[in-house]
Amino acid sequence: MNTPVAVVGVGTTGFGALGRSADDLAGEALRTALDDAGLSAADVDGLLTHRVDSYEGLAAEHGFDPRWTVALPPEGRMTGPAVQTAAAAVRAGLCHTVVLVHGNDGRTRGATYGAGDSGSTGAGEGYGTTPAVTAPYGMTSPGAFSALMLARHRHLYGTTEEQLGTVATTFRAHASLNPHALRRDPLTLADYLASRYVVAPLHLFDYCQINDGGVALVLTTLDRARDLPRPPVRVLGAAQRGRLTGSDLPPEDFWADALAEVGEAVLRAGGRRREDVDALMAYDNFSPNVLFTLEGLGWCRPGESGEWIADGRIALGGELPCNTSGGQLSEGYLQGWGLLVEAVRQLRGECGSRQVPGARTVQYACAAPIVSSVLFGRED
Repeated sequence: MNTPVAVVGVGTTGFGALGRSADDLAGEALRTALDDAGLSAADVDGLLTHRVDSYEGLAAEHGFDPRWTVALPPEGRMTGPAVQTAAAAVRAGLCHTVVLVHGNDGRTRGATYGAGDSGSTGAGEGYGTTPAVTAPYGMTSPGAFSALMLARHRHLYGTTEEQLGTVATTFRAHASLNPHALRRDPLTLADYLASRYVVAPLHLFDYCQINDGGVALVLTTLDRARDLPRPPVRVLGAAQRGRLTGSDLPPEDFWADALAEVGEAVLRAGGRRREDVDALMAYDNFSPNVLFTLEGLGWCRPGESGEWIADGRIALGGELPCNTSGGQLSEGYLQGWGLLVEAVRQLRGECGSRQVPGARTVQYACAAPIVSSVLFGRED
């Protein structure tokens, strides 16, 4: 079956240190998304949860008895596959309307994604799966893996701190236009360069913002979507490629081959070309990932991303605006879900002063041991 699928509702909570459980935040976002879609629990027959403690409790609280249910592992690499899986279920007729629900209480729990007993630790949260093997060599956190990848990129291609700082400062400028972003205070390149190293060569502002929050999306068939109040945002394509063999070590090609594969797959499925993409939402748990993503998707050649992003190319008004909400570096870390919502809101024309004029096609991409991409599009 090739039933067109569309996003018809999105919902988010506030972000920050909220002092609430992941399930409570997920439930709030779910109710907001259903209201946004003009639907009720009775209209829903599919449920996908991510980082929710109890999919059963969430369903019971909101009156769901779904025909199709999936609960995914907590890593952010699962966000793109979540959309792919839910859209496939709708296309296959396993359900006709599915809610995708994410809850995150990392800031309240004191998660640091580093070494020690902070609740969420070790390389397994981001890259690598056997920290017992890698920890003795300093690989005690996702940041250590990203720092090692950046160091190699700098060695091979001469990528500079100033070039990388463009990512953080650009996304902070975008966040200043987003009233929901955690970090809206100005960030200059001088501020970035003066900030402390966390794991050299990564500076403080190369790290995402740990926070609490909930996100939900509602997907249904395009035929049903046209009868609902919001403009349908089509899921034009979704693809993933696992790079799990040897994932205890950073990939030597920065996931370039897998990014190229999934990028080409979603463009082909959506009948689009790379030049048709109006904005990119790149998974920015750490700022070097944005460089790797641009290279892997073919926006520039390997090693040229640092130079390519100069002169405002990834800023609003540039050739390829990226992470227009501020991304995970400044809006808040929600394992990629906030980037999906931003893609939808851009295509619905709801982003106010950070709106990409006339946006018709927005791509999400995640460089991780499971590389993924989703292509969203507005109907003509």
